[in-house]
Amino acid sequence: MSSHFTVIYDACVLYPAPLRDFLMRLALTDLFRARWSDMIHDEWMRNILAQRPDLKPEDLERTRSLMNSHVRDCLVTGFEHLIPSVELPDPDDRHVVAAAIHSGASLIVTFNLKDFPAEQLQRYNLAAQHPDDIIFDLLDLHPARVCEAAANHRRSLKNPPKTADENLDTLLKQGLTQTVGLLREWKVAI
Repeated sequence: MSSHFTVIYDACVLYPAPLRDFLMRLALTDLFRARWSDMIHDEWMRNILAQRPDLKPEDLERTRSLMNSHVRDCLVTGFEHLIPSVELPDPDDRHVVAAAIHSGASLIVTFNLKDFPAEQLQRYNLAAQHPDDIIFDLLDLHPARVCEAAANHRRSLKNPPKTADENLDTLLKQGLTQTVGLLREWKVAI
């Protein structure tokens, strides 16, 4: 069963690898439809390479390719004509809203809530939400599936492997305070 609830991941939530990996595992649950665009990919990859010159562009390209191939219908295309009509405080964020409109998304998952003011998003039938809030809401509605995604995420960590507590500590550093607080109660499942 696949949900019709569609979200767009902003580049800032794809930038930190631990959060990106957990969001990918959640996207595979089919609790929602996760979407992004090549422009969003370009943004998070460019920012990582600017901060981490020790990383190789081809490694990030591999991550991009894996993301696109594993999450069904994730890549939004053909939205570029909408960008000029979107009004936001930062014109550089208009592509995210345009991709959201074109894909039928109702939510933008982002840390940068101030860049996506509610009053401006309402005209596009959109809202923006912090990743901690959406994951916490999903935990409330579907705890077993979110715990399974968290367990799959932890099991995928090989270099180095992490205990449940270590992985939850890492997710806490990503700003997932509510989520981690609840997941700690179920850590035996993850």
